Amino acid sequence: DNIICNSAISACEKSGQWQQALALLDLMQRIGLVHDVVTCSSVISACRKGERWQEALFILRTMYDGNLLPDVIAYNATISACETGFQWQAALDLVKHMQLAAVTPDEITHSAVSSACEKAGRWEFAIAQLADMHAEAVAPD
Repeated sequence: DNIICNSAISACEKSGQWQQALALLDLMQRIGLVHDVVTCSSVISACRKGERWQEALFILRTMYDGNLLPDVIAYNATISACETGFQWQAALDLVKHMQLAAVTPDEITHSAVSSACEKAGRWEFAIAQLADMHAEAVAPD
């Protein structure tokens, strides 16, 4: 059932087995088990650890297709996957999308986006994230 699959996906995430996490999510869908935000967040985290930012973005998008509203944890995991993949523009786009979806970015969000910008040599965007944190009264990490 869902609890067993979520536990297995979480184990895959912890051990860096992103392929297995994706396969389990696919299996859940094929046999009609309903996945939730926790399931998807775990799969996204597994993709992040496997440096698979494209798959992480895909899972986030499929959450909307399945009428699941991603929370700050799902967004942060996806933004961190983008950071790992040096996708600073995608990370910035996700923050904008969060705000449109009424999901409040937190210090983890801003830290991951700042790091993605910094890794890409886009210091001006990293500084802008600090300004956004200050405007939103989020304490820097």
